Amino acid sequence: MVSLCLEFLGAGTDTTSTAMQWIMANLVKYPHVQERIVEEIREMMGGDDNGEKKEVKEEDLHKLPYLKCVVLEGLRRHPPGHFVLPHAVTEDVVLNGYLVPKTGVVNFLVAEMGWDSRVWEDPMEFKPERFLKDETFDITGKKEIKMMPFGAGRRICPGYTLALLHLEYFVANLVWNFDWKVPEGGDVDLSETSEFTVVMTNPLK
Repeated sequence: MVSLCLEFLGAGTDTTSTAMQWIMANLVKYPHVQERIVEEIREMMGGDDNGEKKEVKEEDLHKLPYLKCVVLEGLRRHPPGHFVLPHAVTEDVVLNGYLVPKTGVVNFLVAEMGWDSRVWEDPMEFKPERFLKDETFDITGKKEIKMMPFGAGRRICPGYTLALLHLEYFVANLVWNFDWKVPEGGDVDLSETSEFTVVMTNPLK
């Protein structure tokens, strides 16, 4: 019962809220990215409706490609979990010249995959535009694995579509209805601390 509660309450909520905080932190740190989302929403909405901003609804999200890029970039640069569950083999396996011994435990370094300079240009930079070049980017790993914040294959997180929906919906409405800025003389600290997920050492206030 405790394990089930941890899985549903922890893995199902903490990961999404952590990802959203990282995304918002980058939007504060890089206001030009935030402004581009606002302009995309304004164009989609047809203006501010005489100063009253309507809710960005679920059915609007598919019309906001740059918003989707921002969410993907947030998950690439700051995956909530830096590892997925470890795996083991039942017999010795040689993979690309490396021996994986029987019962040997294998961990997948999720964060390192998203930071691989052989795959990503300027991997430590927050550049949502990189995803505009690939409008059909496959986050499930069915075609190829460039990043795997939700795992991949048969054991991918069953709630990944809901997580993406929540992130796009909340980020869109937060930046549409509020201006997010650094206090005068302040800065956004993107250093990390490992808890149940990898969180901001100094979170937004």
